[in-house]
Amino acid sequence: MEVFQQIHKNFGFGMMRLPMKDEEVDVEQTNKMVDYFIENGFNYFDTAHGYLNGKSEKAVKTCLSSRHQRDEYILTNKLTGSFFNTNEDIRPFFEEQLENTGVDYFDFYLMHAQNAKEFEKFKRCKAYETAFALKEEGKVKHVGISFHDRAEVLDQILTEYPEIEIVQIQFNYLDYNDLSVQSKLVYEVCEKHDKPVLVMEPVKGGNLVNLPHDAQAILDALHGGSNASYAIRFAASFKDIRVVLSGMSDLAQMKDNVSFMKEFKPFTEEEFTAVEKVAEAFHSHHMIPCTGCHYCVEENHCPKNIRIPDIFSTYNTKKTFGDWNADYYYNIVTSNGHAKASECLKCGLCEKVCPQHLEIRNLLEEAVKEFEK
Repeated sequence: MEVFQQIHKNFGFGMMRLPMKDEEVDVEQTNKMVDYFIENGFNYFDTAHGYLNGKSEKAVKTCLSSRHQRDEYILTNKLTGSFFNTNEDIRPFFEEQLENTGVDYFDFYLMHAQNAKEFEKFKRCKAYETAFALKEEGKVKHVGISFHDRAEVLDQILTEYPEIEIVQIQFNYLDYNDLSVQSKLVYEVCEKHDKPVLVMEPVKGGNLVNLPHDAQAILDALHGGSNASYAIRFAASFKDIRVVLSGMSDLAQMKDNVSFMKEFKPFTEEEFTAVEKVAEAFHSHHMIPCTGCHYCVEENHCPKNIRIPDIFSTYNTKKTFGDWNADYYYNIVTSNGHAKASECLKCGLCEKVCPQHLEIRNLLEEAVKEFEK
């Protein structure tokens, strides 16, 4: 694919977890991150309208498109189902995305968060057909999908729409053999249909950075790089994976990732064996596999304003490390207008949008048992 000749490295800047200051994007630090990324030979950027409640797209304009020439970067954006209800809604929304990001075309435009239910809506609204028309008009260079479901659903989508050019999937060593995420099986469907792959969540929302002690010991024995380096390099070592995204939230993370991806070295057999053991150790702690995407709490998906990802992170910390401070932090994340886990209405809105297909209502009950004794 011609566009891959324009992507300078196999590593991308996911603008979903940008540094924040007073609930706004920290423009000064984001500028430094964007510049550092480009100065070191990288050029792939990824955003979506819902990221950071709309602030990610605008940060693209402020920190990237208004400060760098268009041929210096590849930009991916997405069509998200929660922002349209009919086919007539799609083009105005698309034009708003162009305006928000300050560009006149997107290199990739992905049908966002596709699963069986979303796919039916996208078909009903002829969203794929509209995206292909935008490509014909030059407003989109390439059409793809981002995907969160079982392998057979992806096979159906790629069979019905062979014009799809690229697939973005969740892929990391913890989810590789996971029965719900099915990273390995989903990747194999991409291979079957000869579709190049973009990777999201290679560090699983940061969960593969802060490891349980027994899992950490396995990586320490390798005497190599950072925990993030093993997670990102694992994904980048598969032949059909063209870009691995990282949602970096400060310049230190950016510098670390650039340090090992600038001159990328594929995984060794020893490293593959090690991360397989890390995954086994990780699963033995029965942690909640939340990636912190915040879909469950954005766009009014939680009427009680429960900070679900923060509660799950606090729960994992206590369960894994026995950290007594977790109780203190639970009180913090359930204050200032944010409800406790016990105040969940059981409405299920959060579960409908969870890419990990977590049984959030049941998991909140576990948090209640742990923190609200």
